Amino acid sequence: MWVVSTSLKGNEQIFAIPPEFIPSSPHWENYAEVFRRMPFLTYFLNSTFITVVAIIGTVLSSSLVAYAFACLRWPGRDLLFYFVLTTMMLPMQVTMIPVFVMFKDLGWLNTFKPLTVPAFLGGGAFNIFLLRQFFLTIPNSLFDAARIDGCSEFRIYWNIVLPLAKPALATVAILTFLFSWNDFLGPLIYLSDQMKGTLALGLAMFTGQ
Repeated sequence: MWVVSTSLKGNEQIFAIPPEFIPSSPHWENYAEVFRRMPFLTYFLNSTFITVVAIIGTVLSSSLVAYAFACLRWPGRDLLFYFVLTTMMLPMQVTMIPVFVMFKDLGWLNTFKPLTVPAFLGGGAFNIFLLRQFFLTIPNSLFDAARIDGCSEFRIYWNIVLPLAKPALATVAILTFLFSWNDFLGPLIYLSDQMKGTLALGLAMFTGQ
């Protein structure tokens, strides 16, 4: 409510003491000024596209990897899972430059690919860990019965695991939405075309104005 109230104030009202919760003279033209100073609708659509694709990719890829770690038995499974967990200890600043160079060599700079394609390549260690722990709570008897009935592993994953894991999948989707929608550093690094900017970049344009 305070953010909405502040958006309807002029500069003198924002810094007034004591502050006004309900502005005495609302400045509705502030919203028109946003559309005048930047292509707000374009930024909104760009952010929406990137976020939706990132959510779909993260939920699908992380759930597939988590299923392999939780429900399948194969040599080196636990060791590889521990290795995946160790990647969470690497700060983004460590991998920022190598990842940028890789995307540059791929010709992906100034496109949405660096912000969307990685979501389909595992979905992040934390999301894998979260879903894997949830999948471990599903009784193995369900999987054994499905295999006896002739179900493939993908069908078990799609028809049994995913419907039972809706709460965990919703959590991953929400966390991905918050990260992708509010991401500022990624678009700042990879996007140079102003018309491909996101809302986070657009709002940064107002800093100091």
